[in-house]
Parts: sequence; C-alpha cells; structure tokens
Amino acid sequence: MERIDEIDAQILELLQERGRMKRGKIAEEVGMSLPSVSERMRKLEDRKIITGYHAVVDARQLGYDICAFVRVVVDGSSRFDEFVSNAVDEQDIQEVHSVTGDGSHILRIATHDTASLERQLSLIQSWPGVHGTSTSLVLTTFKDTRAVRVAPHILIRHET
Repeated sequence: MERIDEIDAQILELLQERGRMKRGKIAEEVGMSLPSVSERMRKLEDRKIITGYHAVVDARQLGYDICAFVRVVVDGSSRFDEFVSNAVDEQDIQEVHSVTGDGSHILRIATHDTASLERQLSLIQSWPGVHGTSTSLVLTTFKDTRAVRVAPHILIRHET
C-alpha cells in the first residue's frame, strides 16, 4: 500500500475546491515546479485516486426539478448483475449503490417532473428480479458534494 504525502494531499484539496485550477497555479501554491506537479497528478490518476475532472452542473437549471432516492428490493443475487447493468444504462439514474438494511440497492434519480419519475419507476419495477421499490423525493438539498477529506500519510488501498 502506498501513502498520500503532504504535497499530494494539498494537490487533491486544491483540485476538489477549484477543479479548473491551472497546474502552474497548483505548483505555485504547493511550492513545486510545474513538471513535478504534473508528474504527481499523473501518478494520482494512475493510482485511480483522481478518477476524472468534471463540471458540477445544477440539474434544476437544466429542468431536472425532481430528485428522488429509490430503495429497490432485488430478489436474490442471481439478478444482481442484470439489475446493476439496467440501472447503470439509464441516463436519469445518477447513482447506483448496493446497501444493507431495507432493500438491496439505492438509486438517485434526477428527472424533469413527476410524470417522468413515474415512468422511470415503472421501468425499474419491470426489470427482472425487482420485487419492490420505495421512493423519497428530495424537497431541499443543503449539501451535495463529492469532495472527500484528504489527510497526508493515509494508506491507499489498491483495488484488484
């Protein structure tokens, strides 16, 4: 296992705060040369610590007025792969999680209106192995982030 050092932690924090920050500015902030920062960023990407660079888009500004969390009960593990494949292929489904507790999966769906949500729920309920769903509509979002706290010297797990 490899560790994150102080410089890597600083780079990750800066990128999470300001994803469009130029590498030269990152180098200046962490006190390193541009080639050194570029190499560290490449290594963070190779290690799959940085998995991409994306714009954060306000879904409501694009007409996606409904955000819902859908808890799904899938009968048995024999339908697991098919369910996950179906869920991943649906554009309005933004997140797919296997969970413990009630149900087997939680989906986060962004859609235009209640009619489109109803169509999406009907589709999900028609998938083989889906035994039931329970839906919660989001009224207000107070925090929505993918940023994670980065502490230097933490051990990095490598997925096999």
